[in-house]
Amino acid sequence: MVTLVVGQVAGTLLSPKVFIIDFFTSEASVWYGIPEFNLLARNISVPGLSPLFPTVHCTQDGIVCQVITGEAEINAASTITALYLSPSFNLQKTYFLLAGIAGISPRMATLGSVTFARFSVQVALQFEFDAREKPSNSFTGYIPQGATSPDQCPTIIYGTEVFQLNDALRQRAIAFAKTAKLNDTASAQAYRAKYKPNPQFAAAVAPPSIVACDSATSDNFWTGNFLAQAFENTVMVFTNGSGTYCTTQQEDNGVLEALLRGALAGRVDFGRIIEMRTGSDFDRPAPGMTAADNLFNGADAGFEAALLNIHTAGVKVIEGIIMNWASTFAAGIPPTNNIGDVFGSLGGEPLLGARDQVALSRRSRIPSSVLVRL
Repeated sequence: MVTLVVGQVAGTLLSPKVFIIDFFTSEASVWYGIPEFNLLARNISVPGLSPLFPTVHCTQDGIVCQVITGEAEINAASTITALYLSPSFNLQKTYFLLAGIAGISPRMATLGSVTFARFSVQVALQFEFDAREKPSNSFTGYIPQGATSPDQCPTIIYGTEVFQLNDALRQRAIAFAKTAKLNDTASAQAYRAKYKPNPQFAAAVAPPSIVACDSATSDNFWTGNFLAQAFENTVMVFTNGSGTYCTTQQEDNGVLEALLRGALAGRVDFGRIIEMRTGSDFDRPAPGMTAADNLFNGADAGFEAALLNIHTAGVKVIEGIIMNWASTFAAGIPPTNNIGDVFGSLGGEPLLGARDQVALSRRSRIPSSVLVRL
């Protein structure tokens, strides 16, 4: 156990080294009553936070803090905007740990697994047809905006479709998390057993592990083989084949857009974001099971293991950052890849075409030649 104590005078502007971002009560509460630090030692009301979660929680020294956004993209973006505008904090050197549960692909990992993303893709920001009316040449009712088939890049761009995070930081977070002994539960074990012996789901029947893979954001809590295949495709297309979909959640692109705007305002460092999600439920049914059965009877199978592993893995990341602060993390981890949004707002090549092309497409709705460049 590492005791995280760094002196900071009470009443001064807080400069947290790590800010935990959770999304609802169950995720938040796994950090309370733990031996490593006391997040309830200081409680700071911040105007503009969720009415359900109006308080930021911090250790007495202010080195580790937590905010709860509320669920879905609007709550997430609104809360984080209020946070970085708050006069109570200096967040310029703060590391942000997005720490929540997620649906998980049985092709990539299992219930209770801990995933770290480089790409976060807003998969529902597309044209949508009811599947009964989808074009005959499309395998899904989701088609990128401005495109005519699901294998084409969007040519109508809003700017929040894809965020790319600091992969060098992600790799360090993964290394820290791998020192944790992950939790498993009987209910998770029993449910994952339904996915054997199908070889495409070999990862689903294995014990929980640490996985590097990418995340899909959608306000819709969706399930099923067809939607899973559609959004796997979206992640691949929007990232030019560089992204590997494995989790689905409802908040992360909202958080990242707010933090990007905070970075542009000079209030946060976008290179200090870690996106961690733990597998709570499978995004598609086991062979012989219906999508409805998977959702209504399987959504809680991995819930306990996923919640426990938010703390189990996440605290190793937090300890790693703080214990190596002076030698490594205070100065930041230089990214080895482009980071930021699809416009290239933070510099480097934009993810989905040049800024002027994107702007023209948005104004006129005339398709432009858009290429993903990473």
